[in-house]
Amino acid sequence: MSTNIRPEHISAFEAFTSGQFDNFALFSCFLGEEPVVAIVAIAPRQNENDDYQITPLFVSVTDAMVLTDHEGTAA
Repeated sequence: MSTNIRPEHISAFEAFTSGQFDNFALFSCFLGEEPVVAIVAIAPRQNENDDYQITPLFVSVTDAMVLTDHEGTAA
């Protein structure tokens, strides 16, 4: 079976759902020019004490997106 799910997706999902970490947030942003919301991980940067690294994990679905399975059937 084909899948787009990579190990880093599984790790991020497990970390988010475990409740063991408190560095996740909702982040208002844009995908292209469309407004979206992302679930992000926030961590201090290694080299800059006053700055943070924001890593997007998952992005909300937009009105223009059409989700399909691997055979092209709409979800």
